Amino acid sequence: MARKQGSHAGITGPKVREAALKLFARHGYAAVSMRQIAGEVGVQAGALYLYTRDKQSLLADLMREHMEDLLAAWAQTDRGGTPPERLEDFARFHIRHHLARPDNIFIAYMELRNLEPENFREIEELRNRYEGALVDILDAGAARGEFAVPDTRLAAKAAISMLNGVTTWYREGGRLGRDQVETIYWDMLRKSVAA
Repeated sequence: MARKQGSHAGITGPKVREAALKLFARHGYAAVSMRQIAGEVGVQAGALYLYTRDKQSLLADLMREHMEDLLAAWAQTDRGGTPPERLEDFARFHIRHHLARPDNIFIAYMELRNLEPENFREIEELRNRYEGALVDILDAGAARGEFAVPDTRLAAKAAISMLNGVTTWYREGGRLGRDQVETIYWDMLRKSVAA
């Protein structure tokens, strides 16, 4: 099928991903058709296959891109320091990064069940790398007696779940600003590991 007049791969491809992200987050992966994505972009349904192999590939690509961006951003943010300093940096980074991308985090955690096994393994490996960064911080703090955590892997999962929750309720212009939310969540996280 021919491209819509005036469409360009460098423009339409990102629009396809943006539309899929928005629709998957709003309605859920299973409820969204390729035809709906095409309608959102303003192209014929068949034209989507110039930009993605299928809906499953589109979901996996969105998740992969999110996780790779997250890992790269954390690598640039992690300035080292003591385990409590790094834990605070991680908490503030996670909230800041995800508040700017609520649809991405929703899809990254809620749509895992819709990934085919090969895609699931790939995304799970990326998630494990990110979670592993937090486990390393908690392990280092426990080894130095700065954290009292009976199971650092479980504590990391609980911490990430708590931090992810901000994206479900936070709204700009609400009672608390982002900095206040980061500080309160950091304080709750600090107390949860007895730092």
